[in-house]
Amino acid sequence: MSNLQIRNLRPEEIALAIDWAAAEGWNPGLADAACFALPDPQGFFVGEIDGAPVATVSCVNYDDRFAFLGFYIVRAGFRGKGHGLRIWNAAITHAGARVIGLDGVVAQQDNYKKSGFRLAYANIRYGGIVAAPPKPPAEIVALDKIPFATVEADDATVFPAARGTFLRAWINTSGHVGRALLRDGRLTAWGVIRPCRTGRKIGPLVADDRAAAMAVVQALLAHADGGEVFLDVPAVNAEAVALAGELGFKPVFETARMYTGPVPPLRVDRVFGVTSFELG
Repeated sequence: MSNLQIRNLRPEEIALAIDWAAAEGWNPGLADAACFALPDPQGFFVGEIDGAPVATVSCVNYDDRFAFLGFYIVRAGFRGKGHGLRIWNAAITHAGARVIGLDGVVAQQDNYKKSGFRLAYANIRYGGIVAAPPKPPAEIVALDKIPFATVEADDATVFPAARGTFLRAWINTSGHVGRALLRDGRLTAWGVIRPCRTGRKIGPLVADDRAAAMAVVQALLAHADGGEVFLDVPAVNAEAVALAGELGFKPVFETARMYTGPVPPLRVDRVFGVTSFELG
């Protein structure tokens, strides 16, 4: 354990963590690395032995109150030797006094509890193919046509910290497609679909109700090229679960959303799709 050296991943090296996440079956997006580096460039860590990477973790500090932990991976062959605990502690130290959130694999819940995390709810990844999505309603517009301040204010109802820099990049990155629904001129639902190692993911998907969410999903599915689509849904949002069922999607993966302390009151009932299990 003493020969493990921990350092920050440089922004151009974050692809390493993305590749390891792909190998674990987490199916990251093709352009995730560049977007993930923006909120906190010092929030990604690698543990090396003799210069070779053996462990990764991220703990992205969004503001002075909230951080989100992800990419906690130790390579096979190096597990059970204390390397994971050391790099985990480096990430926790980076967060300082902030409340930390994470989406952890269910099997690790008990270990996370030992570090002060408490279960909030489960997030369930649903996946499937919608061969011929119906035509979306006329009220659908491109998300980048909505004033960004409006989108940012709406995002603040569902996420514990301001993340404008990340969100702007997430919407505008090449290959990402964003759509929004207006009712009487008011933003009612919006979402982004992006290409992943397998198929595409929709996230975030934020909406006032299931009908509004479905309208945006229908518009986004037009950019799925008939392939597999994934949607990460808070299990406590019954309307979001019903939406996944209406699409014919099936559960393929589950995480435990956990926090180390209280977060601001959030409208989880408006979260029909989580942005990312790695950054919240």
